[in-house]
Amino acid sequence: MRLALAAFFLVFLLPLGAHALMWMTHEHPQSWSRADWTSSGLLPAPTAGSPALIHIYAARTGRWKGAVAHHTWLVVKEAGAAPYERYDKVGWGSPVRRDGWAADGRWYGNMPELVAAIEGEAAVAVLPAVRAAIADYPFRERGSYRVWPGPNSNSFVAHVIARVPQLGVALPPTALGKDYHVEMIYAGLAPSGTGFQVALGGLFGLTVAWVEGIELNLFGLVAGLDLRRPALKLPGFGRLALV
Repeated sequence: MRLALAAFFLVFLLPLGAHALMWMTHEHPQSWSRADWTSSGLLPAPTAGSPALIHIYAARTGRWKGAVAHHTWLVVKEAGAAPYERYDKVGWGSPVRRDGWAADGRWYGNMPELVAAIEGEAAVAVLPAVRAAIADYPFRERGSYRVWPGPNSNSFVAHVIARVPQLGVALPPTALGKDYHVEMIYAGLAPSGTGFQVALGGLFGLTVAWVEGIELNLFGLVAGLDLRRPALKLPGFGRLALV
């Protein structure tokens, strides 16, 4: 018992506390109205020759929650000069919102990072499946959003990834809510389809897969190891590359 408590402290609480202290040393917007939501400049303007794409972005959430979690969203575009389409799951207004913000916009003033990019013919092949997964997300009604343990914005993106395993994507370990399933007790394939996952209400779980690596979920916090691209996964900090 003492060993288990010591491991919980070292692997979960210590990294989370350390990152929270680091987060508090920086200034952050105190309200939505004062935050910067403008384009980050990561995406160029579409042109006649630009490829179809599916991008997944992540940015730290607002205020104190940013010390713990990322918000993730989807961006899709058909080939050519077609506009970007952004899809977020949010807790207000229309729960699955299209183009609520710039496709590559900052989130609560925080710079987004590109989690995954599928472009060209590979994107064309799976775009219909991605659109179908967005349309049939089971928690899209008003009032169906819950910050913790889910379903939330990350549960939505994880649903699309699970429905379209060809994407081969692993969300950041700080995407709290990504392990939330319709079933209270889930045992089956990992979202990438390259391993397995067991989960209990998004609060506890274990994932062992080639794309996701080894992830242990305790109360929504994730710690683990990425074997494919060597890295540690720690609460608060997220993915820390080893090479």
